[in-house]
Amino acid sequence: MTRFAPSPTGYLHLGHAHAALVAHAEVRRSGGRFLLRLEDIDRARCRPEFEAAIVEDLAWLGLAWSEPVRRQSDHLVDYAQALAALEGLGVLYPCFCTRADIQAEIAAAGQAPHGPDGPLYPGTCRRRPAEERARLRAEGVAHALRLDVAKAAALPGPLTWHDRGRGVVRAEPAAFGDVVLARKDTPTSYHLAVTVDDHLQGVTLVTRGEDLFAATHVHRLLQALLGLDTPDYHHHRLLVDENGRRFAKRDKALTLRALREAGRSPAEARAMAGFV
Repeated sequence: MTRFAPSPTGYLHLGHAHAALVAHAEVRRSGGRFLLRLEDIDRARCRPEFEAAIVEDLAWLGLAWSEPVRRQSDHLVDYAQALAALEGLGVLYPCFCTRADIQAEIAAAGQAPHGPDGPLYPGTCRRRPAEERARLRAEGVAHALRLDVAKAAALPGPLTWHDRGRGVVRAEPAAFGDVVLARKDTPTSYHLAVTVDDHLQGVTLVTRGEDLFAATHVHRLLQALLGLDTPDYHHHRLLVDENGRRFAKRDKALTLRALREAGRSPAEARAMAGFV
């Protein structure tokens, strides 16, 4: 079982079509099931019209899914339970730093370590005394919840996961530093939500773009901490334009909706997305 999990923050483009068709092809090859999930946690950017368009565009491409669409915003209790379990393990800590605070500390440190998403969080709040953290939380000071990655990784010990293109991969979650797993205005993060969702939905194969390969290191650690299933992974190539640039939502002329309005057929759109 695999899934296609877009965020309804814009119209689907050819890159999305490629990802959905890769997942669907895997299901047809194996005789499994294809799921649609909407990763709509970012309520400031997600819109109902984009959600409706995703469903319409995928149906136009000829894709069908076997279960009701899972919307992450309908399952916040699942992520809250996962956060509570991680807090019980003692691997989360509240971070009261603003983005400006973090940038200032990184600048003051000079050469800051970098990870896949840029400079790593310098661990300011991890070093705060427990009493101070408790007092700030009790006072209602806005904060995020970060994973103490070194402490967390020490609990299960060495971990691996399997990628269909690269074989057995040793998990190295420390490359991301102490990632944020929840914020006051966003009660879960991408890392936490997709890991919990894949387990609850029984996903056995995660297909997604190679730009998310590094994120799997964090997801494997969360699986181990929470006792969740570990699926197989296939990180496929990203579809790019004639200039070698990956497609993005700002490429309005190449959205599936624009292709439909221009009179293109589903077969033509599939071919443009790398499938015939």
